Amino acid sequence: MARATPPPPPPEELPRVFLWRWRRNPLRRRTDLAQTWIALALTLVVLASIPAVMVLVGTTAHRHHKETARHQAATRHHTPAVLLSDAPRHPEPGSDEAKKSLYPVTVRFTAPDGRTRTAKTEVEPASSVGSTIRVWVNAGGEITDPPMTTEQARNRSMGCAVLAAMAVPLLGIAAYGYANRRLQRYNLAQWDEAWAETAPRWTTSR
Repeated sequence: MARATPPPPPPEELPRVFLWRWRRNPLRRRTDLAQTWIALALTLVVLASIPAVMVLVGTTAHRHHKETARHQAATRHHTPAVLLSDAPRHPEPGSDEAKKSLYPVTVRFTAPDGRTRTAKTEVEPASSVGSTIRVWVNAGGEITDPPMTTEQARNRSMGCAVLAAMAVPLLGIAAYGYANRRLQRYNLAQWDEAWAETAPRWTTSR
């Protein structure tokens, strides 16, 4: 009875040479060195750009949101409105969820142009018909959100700065990926050219 031949042992993994693209060796190509320099340059550019981009975007966004808040404060009015129907009751009165819940109800209010208008707005549960609440109305006579506060403008500006800072490394990675693909295409073209010169020497006539 023939004995089964055991499978050959797996090949030993070759040790990785640290910073091999920087070291001179006969297998290193010019594109390998170029790839390393591109990675180093992009890393330095990204690290240097992040603080500058955060300051630039944050300052620009804060100026924009500050102007928006000023415009909203000048064009929005806090006006009393009368409920035209009862608001639904919450299934769990007095609960934390009930304190945060709001229900849409039709209200009547006076627009900045002096006309009486009706619109829907969100009110607390169990608000009774005829009760008065205060709503924010814009210059067009439509119910809108309150004007942006200074804290909201600052938080939004900080959010824009953080998003811009996160975008810089992504742009760096995209640039490196594009450069790497171009170098790979160049390598493939060089291999094709070299093989076109070498292949006839390997061809034997029959």
